Amino acid sequence: MSDPIRSYRHWRDVPTRDWRWKNFSPAEIACRGTGTLKIDTEALDKLQALRDRLGKPLIIRSAYRSPEHNRRVGGAPRSKHMDGTAFDIAMENHDPVAFEAAAREVGFLGFGYYPRSGFMHIDLGPARSWGEKFPIWAVPFAPETPPAREVLAESRTLRGAGAAGAATMGAAGVEVAQEVLAETQGAVLPLVPYLDSLRWLFIALALAGIAVTVYARLDDWRKGRR
Repeated sequence: MSDPIRSYRHWRDVPTRDWRWKNFSPAEIACRGTGTLKIDTEALDKLQALRDRLGKPLIIRSAYRSPEHNRRVGGAPRSKHMDGTAFDIAMENHDPVAFEAAAREVGFLGFGYYPRSGFMHIDLGPARSWGEKFPIWAVPFAPETPPAREVLAESRTLRGAGAAGAATMGAAGVEVAQEVLAETQGAVLPLVPYLDSLRWLFIALALAGIAVTVYARLDDWRKGRR
């Protein structure tokens, strides 16, 4: 059985034929401080299996660390990152509970929780865990159905628009009636001044209806109903 560990002075030195993990690049796995790379094929196989199981990208915050870089960032003296068997994965696009379950299913054994920094550490073991677990994420849907729009028959907007429409039609009808009556017999001519007043009354009602409609729409917009 061949040695699953391969080391490179820089990630650019990795031959294309030796890299089989389709969703990751040598640069992602290499040391952030020095560019050196140690490949543990078992760890990367499990990382790829995790990516396949979750079906979404894994944002790697840290993978392999050279000993000097590990000291520089304050890593544990015997950190699994120096073996190339540990990965810090951002939880920005994952539910931490589902992520951990999938990681355990593919064979990761060590788990470190860093909710304040937004990532989870996973490694090949031994089995252990540390840190404060991530809080349960809120359901991405509203817990209650938002208030429905007003029923059309009861809508202030509809009532206002209806009143405005009816009043406008009424004013137009009165104007037509005036013209008709003006051409009829003189017996009905005394009614014309009263019809003129009635026409202005309908116009006033139309303006009031328009005002109600505008107010209702502004009020609905302010309350988030539109």
